[in-house]
Amino acid sequence: MRLSRILGLSIGLLLASCATGPKEVIDVDNALSYCNRQVQRTLAELHADSIDYTMMPRNIAADKNSWHCRKATPDEWCAGFWPGVLWYEYENSRDEIIREEAERFTKSLEYLSQQPAFDHDLGFLMFCSYGNAYRLTQNPHFKDVILASADTLATLFNPTVGTMLSWPRNVEMLGGHNTIMDNMINLEMLFWAARNGGDKRLYDIAVKHAETTMKHHFRPDNTCYHVAVYDAESGDFIKGMTHQGYSDSSMWARGQAWAIYGYTVVYRETHDRRFLDFACKVTDAYLDRLPDDYVPYWDFDAPDIPSAPRDASAASVVASALLELQAYCPAERGSQYKDAAVKMLTSLSSDNYRSGDKRPSFLDHSTGHLPAGSEIDASIIYADYYYIEALTRLKRLSLGNDALASL
Repeated sequence: MRLSRILGLSIGLLLASCATGPKEVIDVDNALSYCNRQVQRTLAELHADSIDYTMMPRNIAADKNSWHCRKATPDEWCAGFWPGVLWYEYENSRDEIIREEAERFTKSLEYLSQQPAFDHDLGFLMFCSYGNAYRLTQNPHFKDVILASADTLATLFNPTVGTMLSWPRNVEMLGGHNTIMDNMINLEMLFWAARNGGDKRLYDIAVKHAETTMKHHFRPDNTCYHVAVYDAESGDFIKGMTHQGYSDSSMWARGQAWAIYGYTVVYRETHDRRFLDFACKVTDAYLDRLPDDYVPYWDFDAPDIPSAPRDASAASVVASALLELQAYCPAERGSQYKDAAVKMLTSLSSDNYRSGDKRPSFLDHSTGHLPAGSEIDASIIYADYYYIEALTRLKRLSLGNDALASL
């Protein structure tokens, strides 16, 4: 699919022209104001009764209009996203009430840094919450929590295999030491800890995990398996398979999104050209097969396309990643990636994907785990997290700033 160039850029206003359709406009300030309204609605909903700061918004089914919340426990992998949303909202609004709410929800996760790792999702839990908290406040206690969490996460690393064990509970079910593509996102906390006073070996663990994943987790066409299974004792690669995608050979949209985001971060942290080249390859494999509105079907090989559910969460993850990746690429490719990100955000910010007045989430039409019949065509909190992250990055770029701010 041919990608057109961005025609203009101003504070809060970006023009994106679609290759097969009319020009569309995304007003970044308007989109962030919309997020503010939805956050306020969610807080009002949560405060309607006696609020429990350990109960985190997780999803809203297509036929519902209020958040289904889940307890912040080690096996609730999404519990860090709502505090992260609040921190991004605070960054944009500088509303002290939002900051206080963000701190209260974030604090409910602290105990997770003080116990053994349940699985790889400790990175999602702690870096989306405490990572943003420290970035915006520089509170040294938040830093201490991140460092402790990184040390705990690193206990899942198997040096013989060269990756972290993603799901300890599923070793028997999946046939060995399993590593899932989602795990690439959690390397960021290890990198951050290694350069912010933590154990330097955390850097080496993250790099080795990325290298091993790059070697075994991808097909010749640069699409990824969801799961790679290894022999825990010999380190041998056994098989690639899916868990949440359509089939072992299909391109599950969110898995490819995690790969794009993950390898972008690995290049940022290592400056190793291998990882930049690879990030571009997995990105191009994704972009080449997108539908016209740049929001993927839940799996690119789903047999019922174009009737298959979309996945707004994958679009949000990729849009955020591309706004970083574009800065590392030569001008022409960087322009293409930025243009693609703007197109994704333009679609997500339209009435086709916004939750609007129907429910207090940001976005509709995400797909969690279709094979299990879970969170299909729903509003899901991590879609909202990466959407507001992407908008915040785009806002920084429109102001002439680094898309990452201070990490």
